[in-house]
Formats: sequence, structure tokens, C-alpha cells
Amino acid sequence: MAGQRKRYSADFKAKVALEAIRGELTMAQLVSKHGVHQTMINAWRKQAIEGMAASFSGKAEAAPMVDGAEIDRLHAKIGQLVVERDFLRKASGR
Repeated sequence: MAGQRKRYSADFKAKVALEAIRGELTMAQLVSKHGVHQTMINAWRKQAIEGMAASFSGKAEAAPMVDGAEIDRLHAKIGQLVVERDFLRKASGR
């Protein structure tokens, strides 16, 4: 049976990457402290540094765009909820 990969939150990755960037602990100490392989810590560190550079260059990605199908689905749901609300308002005698 194959083992499952451990998934790390963005907050955890940022915390570990920041510690690696600061350089207050050795790589061996970071590996021991967080239980993460040094290759992953180095990758997160590199990603964080590249992300910082992009944020200052104005090329940083904004929030992910929502596709048109998702917008249509949400508009349909809003319409359904408005109809239900109006029906219940009339049924309650308001």
C-alpha cells in the first residue's frame, strides 16, 4: 500500500520559508524542528523569495479569476433564493 503525501498549509510553508530566509537556524535545525525534508524547505524558500520579487515588480497574481460558468451558476442560485424568499414572504403574510 502506497503512503499518502503529507500536505502542508500555505501558512506553515510561509513560516518555514521565512525561518530559512532569516538564517537564524541551520538547515539541519529547521529539518529537525519542522520534520520536513531540506529539499522542500529550500523549494519553499526559493518560492517565497521569487514571490517577494514579483510582488514588488507589480507582476504578482491577483486573486484567481472565477470562470464564466461559475458566475452563471452563482447567478442562477441567487435567482432561486430570491424566488424562495419572495414566496416565503407572501406565505407568512408580510
